[in-house]
Amino acid sequence: MITLEMSARHVHVSKEDLEILFGKGYQLKKKKDLSQPGQFSCEERVEVIGERSSGMLSILGPERKETQVEISLTDARALGLKAPVRESGDLHDAGPVTIKGPAGEIKKEHAVICAKRHIHMTEADAKNYNVKNGDIVKVSVNSPERKLIFDDVVIRISNSYALAMHIDTDEANACVGATEATIIS
Repeated sequence: MITLEMSARHVHVSKEDLEILFGKGYQLKKKKDLSQPGQFSCEERVEVIGERSSGMLSILGPERKETQVEISLTDARALGLKAPVRESGDLHDAGPVTIKGPAGEIKKEHAVICAKRHIHMTEADAKNYNVKNGDIVKVSVNSPERKLIFDDVVIRISNSYALAMHIDTDEANACVGATEATIIS
């Protein structure tokens, strides 16, 4: 079984953008560790501004090479943002956004995505499941109220990962309370 986790809306920031948003030399303050080794939620929040409305989103650390906003498709509609479904880090044709912090504001032309559902695993896990990095699999989710099958799930392999499947809030709502997933093909 693979642990199923919901990835709520959040922002990853570059060092350069962090300093614009929070001030020169600013360092992220860890709130709590996340399930993926080295990843953490931060005390800092920023305002993400869309064409219809805005919302406060948490920053996840550590800093990234590029600033990226990950939201659900429901969030995208509510905020008035374009959010193509992409793997995290793939900002090709990602949506534009304005992000405001206490010290400044940035406008990014390609930063907003809806993260494609995926499974993080180590090389040993991949061997056990007989999959390769980038493979697309089907996954069964056993929920007490809404069993379902997710197709188009990307396998992401690194020995720095912990075995877990990540879905967004829309997908988590569809499978009410599910906590485990099984690769079926």
